[in-house]
Amino acid sequence: MSAEPAKFVWYDLMTSDAKAAESFYQSVVGWNMQDAGMGDRSYIILSAGTTMVGGLMPIPEDARAMGAKPCWNGYIGVSDVDAYAARVTAAGGTIRRPPDDIPGVGRFAVAADPHGAAFILFKGNSDQQPAPVAAGTPGHVGWHELHAGDGEQAFTFYADLFGWTKDEALDMGPLGIYQTFSTGGAAVGGMMTKTADMPATCWLYYVNVESVDAAIARISHGGGKVLMGPHQVPGGSWIVQGLDPQGAMFALVSAHR
Repeated sequence: MSAEPAKFVWYDLMTSDAKAAESFYQSVVGWNMQDAGMGDRSYIILSAGTTMVGGLMPIPEDARAMGAKPCWNGYIGVSDVDAYAARVTAAGGTIRRPPDDIPGVGRFAVAADPHGAAFILFKGNSDQQPAPVAAGTPGHVGWHELHAGDGEQAFTFYADLFGWTKDEALDMGPLGIYQTFSTGGAAVGGMMTKTADMPATCWLYYVNVESVDAAIARISHGGGKVLMGPHQVPGGSWIVQGLDPQGAMFALVSAHR
């Protein structure tokens, strides 16, 4: 296994109405949209400026048949998808879709931690990495948040698997400990035991925007729903959590209200 901590490298949305989702996120986040040209499947590339950051696709039929709902997925870059899939199951997680190839792109597997939060293992055909961007750059994911079945157990699972390390632990009183984590360098996310009003364990990805207040207006105008916020978090940033019109949960973060 690699000595370097594994990092989030890609994000995509599976949705029940791809065209409507394109319109919503183009308005709310400002992403550029372009068809990936994959022929037999629809996959839209989401870009911030000229940098590709994620994708958008209809829920695959096999996933729909198993009851999959609209949701965002995070891809974690690993050195060997098959080996990491074996390590996930050995650590008490599950593999929901066995390792498979995306022709011309790479290899992936759909995984879940021991309490059911999903993520994707990914190894691209190219080792070329996009140029790093400044923290807070609009259109890029600025924070990764796990609403876990058990926050401490979840951290151990991901730390052992991917080499992540603890950063600051924030005591949120009745809500418990919010443990921020690093994948090398500054903190990139946090983990907490999910609250009773969170329907299921999940990863939530916060996309950087210029202003959360302006984004909230676009969410409402586009038919989405604000679940929480605007709310200021330690460090001074402002966040909002919402549902898109198809029901996928998403979040936004900004240095400015």
